[in-house]
Amino acid sequence: MLTLVVGLLYLVIGRTVRSQDATGSRFVCNAIPPGAEPGCGYGPTGNRVSSSSPVEDELRNTIIQLRETILQQKETIVSQQGTIKELNSKLARCEAAADESPQGKSRGQGSRRKEYGKNTMGDLPRDPGETIDQLGKTMQSLKGRLENLEQQSLRLPSTNLTAGGVSALTPLPLELRELLRQRLGALETQLLRKVADLEEEKSQLYNDTAAHRQRTESALNSLLERITELEKNNNAFKSPEDFKVSLPLRTNYLYGRIKKSLPEIYAFTVCMWLKSGATPGIGTPFSYGVPGQANEIVLIEWGNNPIELLVNDKVAQLPLSVSDGRWHHICITWTTRDGFWEAYQDGERLGTGDNLAPWHPIKPGGVIILGQEQDIVGGRFDATQAFVGELSQFNMWDRVLRPVDIMGLANCSAYMPGNVVPWIDANVEVFGGASKTALEICEDRAFDS
Repeated sequence: MLTLVVGLLYLVIGRTVRSQDATGSRFVCNAIPPGAEPGCGYGPTGNRVSSSSPVEDELRNTIIQLRETILQQKETIVSQQGTIKELNSKLARCEAAADESPQGKSRGQGSRRKEYGKNTMGDLPRDPGETIDQLGKTMQSLKGRLENLEQQSLRLPSTNLTAGGVSALTPLPLELRELLRQRLGALETQLLRKVADLEEEKSQLYNDTAAHRQRTESALNSLLERITELEKNNNAFKSPEDFKVSLPLRTNYLYGRIKKSLPEIYAFTVCMWLKSGATPGIGTPFSYGVPGQANEIVLIEWGNNPIELLVNDKVAQLPLSVSDGRWHHICITWTTRDGFWEAYQDGERLGTGDNLAPWHPIKPGGVIILGQEQDIVGGRFDATQAFVGELSQFNMWDRVLRPVDIMGLANCSAYMPGNVVPWIDANVEVFGGASKTALEICEDRAFDS
């Protein structure tokens, strides 16, 4: 680079000399002010003389740029030389340390060169980000250990070393010991109270269990006796229809049930023998309920009301009186045509009426219950509406019987079982302590008379 600059200077000077020689002019030497660039024209007073040649201006600018470049490169070279010296010094220290170590003496030259390629200069600066992360982790670890120590100091009494080197617990403050003693006393009191309550509950449960076991065994024994009695009585029936159902108590669990259900019918006749002296009201001799209508057909005397016939929950009062404790034969007829009904007692028609659920067919698929009024199909009985007494010869037809037929049934001159529900032993079941016993109704009624 220096050679190029010197050459350019010689070239400029030569061109100037040749130009001046050609024109025959002379050189004029003037003093250059301090800090002024060579080659620039100045007057005798030191003022810069402006050049009028464009070539000279271009050459002057080129020289200035080259000079600045040379200065920059010189500074760079000086800086690099310093760096090289520093690296040589560190490399020499590393070699000396490697030669002094036992491993360095045993290794060969090739091994040492291989190790030189690693980052073994301990004084080189680390990555700032790595250092910050390491410090952060260290601070977090110290913080966690400090928190653990603080919590342990709050939970446990501190330990001190005695003169003999044996650790001893520092006594708790008096207030804290008193508070702990009170809390422990309260917990102990609560625990003792809870144990006493549990013992009392255990004793009560044992007594209740024993009483329940005794009641269950008594009920089972009663059922077994009843079953034995029923089996004995069933064997004593002279014919399938010579029996009665006894409902001696006004409860919601004594009842009889007809196993056979009804088809859809548009008229019916229900006849039965019954005996009751219960007051007020004999209760419900029978009821027929279907899904959606528990009072499809009901015969009931409840409280001080007269006997009522319900069809599809519509009511008609019947002029019957059967609460004298004697056997009575009653028949009820009904037809969907105009809702016409008739009421017979002991073969005599005592009342008629119409507009009782007219044009309503009796729905099929229901349940016939003897002795209870149904609030849902087959259940939810009310003890105040229960029948108390005896029933027999419950028969049902899907037509209106003639008065002469009803009279024949009442005076025992004719026997005509129902074509929809006949009164036979296999068709009637009893529950809750109700019983079926042998009965020849006509002989028993004659004896009562």
